[in-house]
Amino acid sequence: MINNIKILDLNFQGSKESIGSFLVKTQKGPVLIEAGPESTFETLVKGIQKEGYKVEDIHAVLLTHIHFDHAGAAWKFAENGAKIYVHEIGVPHLANPEKLWNSAAQIYGDDMERLWGEMKPIANEQLVAANDGDILDFGDVKFKVIYTPGHAIHHNAYQMNDVIFTGDVAGCKIENGPVVPPCPPPDIDLALWKKSIKKIKDINPSALYLTHFARQEDPISLLNELEQELDNWANFIKPFFDAATPAQEIVPQFMKFTTDAFLKKGLSQNEIKIYEYANPSWMSVNGLLRFWKLKQQGRIE
Repeated sequence: MINNIKILDLNFQGSKESIGSFLVKTQKGPVLIEAGPESTFETLVKGIQKEGYKVEDIHAVLLTHIHFDHAGAAWKFAENGAKIYVHEIGVPHLANPEKLWNSAAQIYGDDMERLWGEMKPIANEQLVAANDGDILDFGDVKFKVIYTPGHAIHHNAYQMNDVIFTGDVAGCKIENGPVVPPCPPPDIDLALWKKSIKKIKDINPSALYLTHFARQEDPISLLNELEQELDNWANFIKPFFDAATPAQEIVPQFMKFTTDAFLKKGLSQNEIKIYEYANPSWMSVNGLLRFWKLKQQGRIE
């Protein structure tokens, strides 16, 4: 079945192995897992064409969640007839992405279009709610939906035989670098995330396919490392939260913390840059501050 899965590098911001999509060949035609941002759509089209297909041949797109680096170009495929599968919580945001876009614009400001391109509404008839335990049947290929919140409340992973496409729930790992947890606002919940990690461990897959980036052959080791890093990152932020330190003062210290960890692992400056494209350290500061705030208020475990 490995031959049925093609990894398509979207070359986000001109970098390799930052954001990927996965083309899966089925009896009912090619299925795409992750659409990537609209800004990389033309690169994705070239990758699809290289595999012998046209955009119009993509009849289904499975999104792990609705963040722009995973779902931004989904509307382009919907316009060409594809059904877009996403957790039910994400459906209304793709039907009317204005709130999603405006929320992200508060973070990225004038960089929105350069980074993400456009995001247009998807017609309701093109959207399909994919919820925990659902089986998405494409003839010779079936995907089981695994609801995996923690990174985002609307996050799914998709199991195909003994491999799982994990979106962001299994973190980011590029080449031989470490695995790191993307922690953007507003949904970070470590207790939920760890429960999702346990769900994946209990399945005991032979491999994981990470959107950031590609196939990982040692799932349990990777997930154990990710759990440790979740705690490391959250515990680094906690004293700053307790002292009510403004986020802008924390960012340079947190970026030094993550950069130092990368350097200890032997990563080059270019490799660190690719990690930052895939998972900007500065963005996790606000996500983890919000996590501690919600925990303090008793709104999460």
